[in-house]
Amino acid sequence: MARWLWSLVGALLLLEVAAALSFLHHRYEEMVQALFRVQSQCPYVTRIYSIGRSVEGRHLYVLEFSDYPGIHEPLEPEFKYVGNMHGNEVLGRELLLQLSEFLCEEYRRGNERITHLIHDTRIHIMPSMNPDGYEVAAKQGPDSNGYLTGRNNANGVDLNRNFPDLNTFMYYSGEISGPNHHIPLPDNWKSQVEPETLAVIQWISSYNFVLSANLHGGAVVANYPYDKSQDQRFRSHRRTVNTPTPDDKLFQKLAKTYSYAHGWMHRGWNCGDYFADGITNGASWYSLSKGMQDFNYLYTNCFEITLELSCNKFPPEEDLERQWMANREALVAFIEEVHQGIKGMVSDENNNGIAGAVISVQGISHDITSGDMGDYFRLLLPGTYTVTASAEGYQPQTVTTTVGPAAPSLVHFQLKQDVVRKPPERKASGTRTNNKALQKKVVPRATRRGTQR
Repeated sequence: MARWLWSLVGALLLLEVAAALSFLHHRYEEMVQALFRVQSQCPYVTRIYSIGRSVEGRHLYVLEFSDYPGIHEPLEPEFKYVGNMHGNEVLGRELLLQLSEFLCEEYRRGNERITHLIHDTRIHIMPSMNPDGYEVAAKQGPDSNGYLTGRNNANGVDLNRNFPDLNTFMYYSGEISGPNHHIPLPDNWKSQVEPETLAVIQWISSYNFVLSANLHGGAVVANYPYDKSQDQRFRSHRRTVNTPTPDDKLFQKLAKTYSYAHGWMHRGWNCGDYFADGITNGASWYSLSKGMQDFNYLYTNCFEITLELSCNKFPPEEDLERQWMANREALVAFIEEVHQGIKGMVSDENNNGIAGAVISVQGISHDITSGDMGDYFRLLLPGTYTVTASAEGYQPQTVTTTVGPAAPSLVHFQLKQDVVRKPPERKASGTRTNNKALQKKVVPRATRRGTQR
């Protein structure tokens, strides 16, 4: 090949690398190109799919990293990042594009940490949940962007106030010892949500996500559920009533994992606010109804936190590299948190996986369920726990296990079928016995895949 042609090829390769590593704001088409560029560079460990479309018809793309893209491997947890839910809060969008390029590049370089992470985790990255709102904000640009310009979707709806309100049902149920997990949706829920919200709900109903973060801007803090206050006496928007979940200590640990790995979030003083350790309970900051992180916790197996990442919602391009360096380790470290607690298989006596089996931890009134293949994942802090697996038609099984600070403990359950005795026959004299069907304890039906509600 002629020397000039080699020089041209080399220049084009350098331009491609420079483009991949540049810190720029990406409009929709540029974002899509960036995602497909990563997929082309790492074709064996990535997959791109769309979960639906926005109001204006833009795809809601997700980039998946896995050693077997498109396939759920038993005992491999599912993780997700969601960015740009508010269209004018754009740093999360750019960080997730940088993260995608970083994971691909480090995997190609043989980085042992990243290789293990991709081989042991199925990672789903959605850079933009609100591409329509972003385009409105981007037209204004970083210098003249209004605080609310582009925040909502094309129908003018705040997507983080658009999920079914399961908190109210849960708070009422708590007074009558009802469930605070896998709460069923109201019958008319589809008519009450936007296309983007509908797509996300169907997405998280189709994958057994274990851990998640939702990236926002306007503050610098790691926010954990509940977002909605239980104290209904307060009617103003700004309410400060700490409202913890049954997994409050675990959520604090997850939030601290991000804040202390971040360049400055853990210091507490940011954007004129102070948050000890750089974390906050959502309702303790201000109460928020119909938010996505509470919905994840109350409807699915997923533990989600909200990451507020910058004082400036639309930071200038010259600040993007500094922000990436501040968040890079935190983004990776938070994914690694999906590998803690316990996990295992729930099967029958013939080793067939049982979908929708309920996993209960004594002392923590929040259950999770097994996925289609019978595998389950329960995030827990280090300690000793009594855990019960139960499923309709089977005898429950209880074990005691100890969770360490590193890898998750492997705890399998093999459930025996319930044997329902036949009622006794009538006596020869013709008199009837008082026959009643033996009552079985019915396990609450899960809302996971493979079960009915």
